[in-house]
Amino acid sequence: QLACPLDLGCHSVSTLSPIVIFATNRGHSTIRGTDIAAPHGIPIDLLDRLLIIRTVPYTVSEIVQIVQIRAHTEGIEIEQDALLQLADIGSESSLRYAVQFLTPALILARTQGREKITKQEIEEIHALFHDAKSSAKILAEQSEKYIMQ
Repeated sequence: QLACPLDLGCHSVSTLSPIVIFATNRGHSTIRGTDIAAPHGIPIDLLDRLLIIRTVPYTVSEIVQIVQIRAHTEGIEIEQDALLQLADIGSESSLRYAVQFLTPALILARTQGREKITKQEIEEIHALFHDAKSSAKILAEQSEKYIMQ
């Protein structure tokens, strides 16, 4: 995503170029500032010089570990069932989306007199918020209700 907003001049290569890491999830798209389409929106001559690292999505158990570490770091107590629920949500949408549930779920738990997040809070928060994919789907389905430019 960070490579996409760069225009053609930003992709200049010289022998003194530093090591740069590009992260993108774009497929075949137009290079910014041109009418040229290329893989990842990156000029072919630069793409030929890149070492492309294959990535794989996190597993549910990895998401559990990451969310658990994040909760511990933030001083948030969470039940195992709630942690597994967050991992399922993270595997369906994204790790970032799942981690963002921690704070509102804790606030909800505290309003109910608890200091520990339960599965109930995760389910309630999940019903209140949309991830990017579901939000885009709703927008597309109900496009007549929105101002589109």
